[in-house]
Amino acid sequence: MNTLIAPSVLERMRRPVTGRVRMTFFIVGDSVLLVLSLLTAVWLRFDGVIAPQVASQLPIVVALSLAIKIAVFAIQGLYSLSWSQVGLEDLFVVFRGVTLGSALFWVAVFILKHNQVLEGFSRSVLLVDYIITLHAIGALRIGPRVYSHMIDRSLARGRAALIVGAGAAGEQLSRSLRQTPASGYMPVGFVDDDPGKLGTVIHGLRVLGDRRQLPSIVREYHVEAVLIAIPSDTSRVTRQIVSAARDAGVREIRIVPALDTILEGQTSFTDLREVQLADLLGRQVVHIDTPAVKQWIEGRTVMVTGAGGSIGSELCRQIAGFNPREIILTDCDETGLFWVEQEMQRLGQPAATQLVDVRHAAVVREVFGRVRPQVVFHAAAYKHVALLEQHPEQAVSTNILGTLAVATAASQTGVEKFVMVSTDKAVNPTSVMGATKRVAEQVCLALNGRGPTRYMSVRFGNVLGSRGSVIPLFKEHIRRGEPLTIRGPNMRRYFMAVSEAVQLVLQAGVSGKGGEIFVLDMGEPIQIADLAREFVRLSGLEPDRDVPIVFVDPKPGEKEHEDLLAAEEGTLATPHDRLFVARATPVADADLLFRHLRALEEMVRGHDLEGILRMLRVLVPTYSPSELLRRGATATPSI
Repeated sequence: MNTLIAPSVLERMRRPVTGRVRMTFFIVGDSVLLVLSLLTAVWLRFDGVIAPQVASQLPIVVALSLAIKIAVFAIQGLYSLSWSQVGLEDLFVVFRGVTLGSALFWVAVFILKHNQVLEGFSRSVLLVDYIITLHAIGALRIGPRVYSHMIDRSLARGRAALIVGAGAAGEQLSRSLRQTPASGYMPVGFVDDDPGKLGTVIHGLRVLGDRRQLPSIVREYHVEAVLIAIPSDTSRVTRQIVSAARDAGVREIRIVPALDTILEGQTSFTDLREVQLADLLGRQVVHIDTPAVKQWIEGRTVMVTGAGGSIGSELCRQIAGFNPREIILTDCDETGLFWVEQEMQRLGQPAATQLVDVRHAAVVREVFGRVRPQVVFHAAAYKHVALLEQHPEQAVSTNILGTLAVATAASQTGVEKFVMVSTDKAVNPTSVMGATKRVAEQVCLALNGRGPTRYMSVRFGNVLGSRGSVIPLFKEHIRRGEPLTIRGPNMRRYFMAVSEAVQLVLQAGVSGKGGEIFVLDMGEPIQIADLAREFVRLSGLEPDRDVPIVFVDPKPGEKEHEDLLAAEEGTLATPHDRLFVARATPVADADLLFRHLRALEEMVRGHDLEGILRMLRVLVPTYSPSELLRRGATATPSI
C-alpha cells in the first residue's frame, strides 16, 4: 500500500486538525445523518410508500429533529471528542447524547401530535429513527479512528516485537505501539500465562501462548524484541522471561516499570526501558502507607544531610512528591549539591542549599538555628569500606562525630523526628566503617528521650547503583575492556534498589515512635559472582567469554557475608511486612557514652590511631579490627 500512496499524501492524512474544523465536520456530518436516519425510518415504516399527509409533515419533523438533537449533542460534549482516539467512555457519551436527544425529540413530537400539528404521524418511526441514529452517530465518531488505524498499519515499520503480558499494561502498550509507527516496534502478538486469554485478540493481536512457548513463538514469528508488560509481577518471573528470551536468541529485551512509577498509571511505548539488575533481584514491589507519609511530610520543613549522594538525592526526589514546605539540601559535596538543587528546581520544589560539612559542629548548629527543620533525614556518611580502613580518623570524624553534631543540633532546635540511614555493616563489624555506623546508632539511641526529638535508625544492605556499590565499578571495567574482579567466589551481599530503600526509610520515619533501629527485609543475599555475570549479560556480552571474571582475596575489613542483626538482637514485627524493629540493646549509660565520644574527638585531633581503635572496641565490643589496622598501617591523616 505504501508504494501506491505518496508519503506527502499519507502525511496529510495524519496531520492534526483544529478543534473548529473537527466541530464543523461533526455538526455537518450529524445533520446529514439525522436527516437520512429519519427519512430511512419513515421509508422502512411505510415499505417505501409514503402517504402525502406524512410527506407534508416531514419538513417539520426533520427541522425539529435537527434543532433538538444538535443542541443536545453540543451540551453533552459530542463535539469535544477526540478526532481519532475515541474509546469506550466516548461511545458512552454518544449513547447518552443520542438517547437524551431522541427522548426530547419524542416529547416534542407527541406534543405536536396532541395539538394536531403532526396528527397521524407514526410513533414507530421514532423508535426506528432512534436505532438508526444511534448507530450512525456512533459510526461517524469511531470512523476516523478506524481510518487512522488502517493508515497506521499501512505505515507500520519496525522490529517484530512480542509483548509478554496481556493485562492492562500490555493492552495499553500494544495500543500505543499500533498508533505510533515511530516507536520502532511492530507488535506481532502476546504471551500470557492466563489460560483464559489464550487465543483471544486484543487490538488485532492474538495471545499466542504462555511463557513456556516463548522460544517457539520467537522462532515462528521472527521476533526481534521482547517487551515485558507485567509491572505487578515478581522479579523471579522477570528473570525467567529474560532467560527464555536470551536462550531463544533475542537480544533486545525491554520492560515496563511498575505502574506506580508511570504518570496516571497509563502505559505507552515511551515508558519502555532496558531491563535493569533491580528487575532481576527477586525483590517484591514495595507498597508504603502513602497517605500517612504525605500527612507527615506535607507542609513541613525537611532537612536531608548528604543530599548530593545516592540515598540523599533519592530521598529529596521522593520527599518532593509529598509537598513539603521546603527541603533543606545539606552536603559538603558542592557538585552533588548543585545537581540535586537543579532537580528540585525542575520539580518546582522549594529548596534551600546548605554547603556544610557535618564535622563542623558550630556551623551545623548555626544552620539548624537559622532554617529550623522539623524533620531530618541524616544520610551523610563515609561508606567505602576499604578506603576507610586506610583513613579511620576520617571515618570516626564523619560517621560518629558528624552524626553527634547533627543529632545534637536537632534536639537543640526542636526537630520532631530524626531518621538516620545506617547499614548492615554495623552488625558484628570487621571494618572501621561498620564500627563507626554502629556507634552512630548508639548516639541516636542515647539522645532519644533526652529532648523533644524522636530518634531512629534504618539499617539496610547495599543499594544498587549507588556510588558505593559494585555496579559503577563493573560498568567502568566493562567500558575499559577489563576483567571483573570479585573478592572471593563466596562473597555475598544483600541488595535493593535505591528507590525501594528510600521508600522504606520514609515508611520507617512515619512509623517510628523514637528509639528504634529499623531493619529492612532485604530478601535473600546474592552471590556477587552471579550479580557480575548478570550485569555482563545486561551489557549485551557473555560472561567468561567476552568479559573474564577473576577472583581475588577480600580487602581488609571486608566480610564474605553481612548480617542484618547482631547475635543478641531479634526482631519485632511492624504493621508493614517489609519493615522490622531490631531488639537493640539500650545504651546503659548515655552520659558515659558521651564522655567516651569527647575522648574520641580528642584522639582524632591528636591523630592517636591506637587510642581510636581502643575506644572503638570499648564502644563496640563485637568490633574486630582488620589485620591492616592492627598492624597500625594507615595512610597519612588528612583532616
